[in-house]
Amino acid sequence: MPTIRTLKTGISGVRGVVGDSLTPHLLTSFAQAFGTYLGGGEVAIGRDTRPSGEMVRSALVGGLLATGCNVIDLGIVPVPTLQIACARNADIDGGIAITASHNPQQWNALKFIRADGIFLYPYQAEELLNVYHQGEFGLVANEQIGEVTGDEQALDRHLSELLTHTDREAIAAAELKVVVDCCNGAGSVISERLLTELGCQVVPINDTPNGLFPHPPEPIPQNLTQLEAAVQEHQADIGLAQDADADRLAIVSEQGVAVGEEYTLALSAEAVASQGRIPLVANLSTSRMIEEVAQRYNCPLRRAKVGEVNVVETMKQEARQFKQAGYTSWDEFVFGGEGNGGIIDPRIHYCRDSLRAMCLILEGLARWEGPLSAWIEQTFRPSAMVKIGIQCPAARVQSVLLALREAYAGEEVDETEGIRVTWPDGSWMHARPSNTEPIFRIVAEADTPHQAQVHCERATEIIKQVL
Repeated sequence: MPTIRTLKTGISGVRGVVGDSLTPHLLTSFAQAFGTYLGGGEVAIGRDTRPSGEMVRSALVGGLLATGCNVIDLGIVPVPTLQIACARNADIDGGIAITASHNPQQWNALKFIRADGIFLYPYQAEELLNVYHQGEFGLVANEQIGEVTGDEQALDRHLSELLTHTDREAIAAAELKVVVDCCNGAGSVISERLLTELGCQVVPINDTPNGLFPHPPEPIPQNLTQLEAAVQEHQADIGLAQDADADRLAIVSEQGVAVGEEYTLALSAEAVASQGRIPLVANLSTSRMIEEVAQRYNCPLRRAKVGEVNVVETMKQEARQFKQAGYTSWDEFVFGGEGNGGIIDPRIHYCRDSLRAMCLILEGLARWEGPLSAWIEQTFRPSAMVKIGIQCPAARVQSVLLALREAYAGEEVDETEGIRVTWPDGSWMHARPSNTEPIFRIVAEADTPHQAQVHCERATEIIKQVL
């Protein structure tokens, strides 16, 4: 019997381990729930390269057709490609991305997308979950069963938009050698092509779209040793690493050192803001480097709750304000993302996009006219981040938050989500309950690893006293 131990459902979608909690029956039921929620219509689907992807796809297609939906199957594509396809086709009513992102190979997941190419907002995800749990699906009669078609132009459209908004001449003139690690994921179908179009000398590794991950797909330093070695071996100017669904990007310097995923947003924002003053948006757990960019170019900065959809909504609020202030090309005046390697540039689309991050970082590096390590060292102050998780039952969350508020009373505190404390020396700590797991996440940044660890340990002790 399958267990519910590995099944995780919530506002971020549904994910589980194939052969355990993620069963064909569950997948079909969620597809029927989504079809019922939409009331039929056109639904685009796309997947990453996991071996279970075809099974998941088949279950979804059956459920969607049964509720009268027509299915547009994009095949293996990056998640941002699917989101852009939904946004650009007025006939599409929603989408489903089949990907467990950075989770190990045995996991898979569903992420539900609105007609405008943005993930469901929390209240919409709750509505969908209610439909699923009630189990009253709008099944249609035989003559109303939908049909399945494809879209072979989705990757081309995404690529075209990337190239249109990128300074290809500057990048080509820099004659950059780039090693790209696609982790045999969805980025394998487009990344080398993009980098070649930008005029780079490309050395691809792990670019077979078979879903057999050569290392854990989360693009964090401990998973990038192969890329570090390849950058040194080929004497490349930069190494780029994607996760399995190609919405996040991490960087390796020309020295063969993984600099950390926080630098993806920081360097991208630097590349954008240096060309003109814009509002910046980042989540509360993102590095203070985004604040350095904002101060350097006199850009307004807003912090949002953690989660792509929360950052997107805050960016849209900023964009509306600028539009009301008289800007005509208002989408070009906001930029944001998250410190996990996900940048959001609405000139392409309101979604995390590793391919857009590649373009912006290569633009910035070309303009810098020097090595990546020097660009980083001379642009940002030294800092260190520590991230930990503490098991915390949902029933104790409010007690923990109350204890944290009392402990940090008198400090500079932001209570937008959990507790974020900032000190005069620029160090900070953010503690918040996870949206997907029964844990409290604690993140701290300071000038040294020791100082950041001290901030995390203090918050940990406060939480443990409550538990």
